[in-house]
Amino acid sequence: MLSKRIIPCLDIKDGRVVKGVKFLGLRDAGDPVEVAKVYDAQGADELVFLDITASIEKRKTLVDLVQKIAQNIFMPFTVGGGIGEIGDIRNILNAGAEKVSLNSCAVKFPELISSAAKRFGSQCIVVAIDAKKVASRWEVFINGGRTPTGIDVLTWAEKVARLGAGEILLTSMDYDGTKDGYDLELTRAVTQKVHIPVIASGGAGKLEDFYNVFTQAGADAALAASLFHYDLLSLQEVKAYLKQKGLAVREENISFNGKGK
Repeated sequence: MLSKRIIPCLDIKDGRVVKGVKFLGLRDAGDPVEVAKVYDAQGADELVFLDITASIEKRKTLVDLVQKIAQNIFMPFTVGGGIGEIGDIRNILNAGAEKVSLNSCAVKFPELISSAAKRFGSQCIVVAIDAKKVASRWEVFINGGRTPTGIDVLTWAEKVARLGAGEILLTSMDYDGTKDGYDLELTRAVTQKVHIPVIASGGAGKLEDFYNVFTQAGADAALAASLFHYDLLSLQEVKAYLKQKGLAVREENISFNGKGK
């Protein structure tokens, strides 16, 4: 059985880590380099860095910041935001990231997914999908959740897998930052549609939420932000809980004291 991954996420705005609820009401959560170092020391399986305003501000990802973070951590590192062409992907990988996350640009230029996968390998290409329930279906949103596309999430997930994406980062805009648990219905629907790994994002609030998204929705990894940023739970506690429940996790420095149950 493949180990389930626990992934902290750094949403970056104006060079700082921020976190909001349902993509709104952003508040400061620290210096990205220092926050990344803490997660590395805690034994995070991976780290995700999302420059959340790069696309809407029509600028490139903060490559210098990516490089600083990469120089201070030893875990795999995914970077997204403002990536629009092959050259951007090359620059991010050269700055020290193992993977890039494509979102708005992938919707606008789907051929970038296949071109990037051929050039750098599918294992380097993550497609992020920001999903929101609209009427009776989930719709893809871009530009940091500001712009509806009219595209059905399940149709888009199948397409990105077919084009060569190695992984999907699936964020429920309806659950983001609420701490009400992951959107199990959405996550399950996507994992049943694609053959590539799915990272569930949006809504983690307690230990059981991680267990549920793995066992009930089939996620391969679970991403969380505010839960870790504000010390409501630690990575070690989540991993120890999952191991106690019989799930395979990477076991660096894990301990469990019952907090958050």
